[in-house]
Amino acid sequence: MRTHPFALTAVVALAVAACGGGVDTAATTTTGSQPTTTITAAPPTTSTTTEPPTTTLPGDPIDIGPSAGDVLAVIGVAHDDVLNVRAAPGTDQAIVVELEPLADDVVAVGNSRSLPRSIWFEVDVDGVTGWSNSSFLGYLGQTTDETASIIDLLGETPEAETMTDLGRVVAEALASDEPPSRIVMSVAPTVGDLGEVTYDVVGLGDDALRGFRLHVFGTPSESGEGFVLRSVEQTLLCGRGVNAGLCV
Repeated sequence: MRTHPFALTAVVALAVAACGGGVDTAATTTTGSQPTTTITAAPPTTSTTTEPPTTTLPGDPIDIGPSAGDVLAVIGVAHDDVLNVRAAPGTDQAIVVELEPLADDVVAVGNSRSLPRSIWFEVDVDGVTGWSNSSFLGYLGQTTDETASIIDLLGETPEAETMTDLGRVVAEALASDEPPSRIVMSVAPTVGDLGEVTYDVVGLGDDALRGFRLHVFGTPSESGEGFVLRSVEQTLLCGRGVNAGLCV
């Protein structure tokens, strides 16, 4: 998976006490007519303590990232994939939780670490703490009807043979060329009297606005061989936070 891609710091305290013990013994010798008693004392007790081991997390701590208690959502993950939460930063670490593409209850712990090619956030998921790639986490902003603006961008009401294709047309209208956006189908299409599909467009090159989640609705065309755009619900995907529904 793409894993935009959080681990548990464990410090184990171990105290070992080694005790040397012995039993008092009495040896009797005779000098002349008076017995002499010699007492042998038990060896003294020696106590040693080992230093507790420490665990070093991969990467370097950084100040950027969500504050403790911020609620994040999974973004840019395909409908048939999951976002891994790992025991420590890095794709080679053990997986502790798997998050669905639309999970929106990921709580930030407040710690971030930088690896050579990625940044990782420490998160809590239902009491389990781990690390996940920041490229796949964000804040959900406001949801608005953007049907008219999409039609204006395209110059016409789009239609396509399938809901998959129709959703792709809408997503490409909002994608950026530089840097190139990632377009990911986060919810698979359903069809019937009304077709639906959801795409995430992420990687716009803006720290505040990470991208868009586009819930696309289509109606069957008159010919019955495709779908015509009916409406588009757009949710902002934010990188630093949300104020009154807008990315900050």
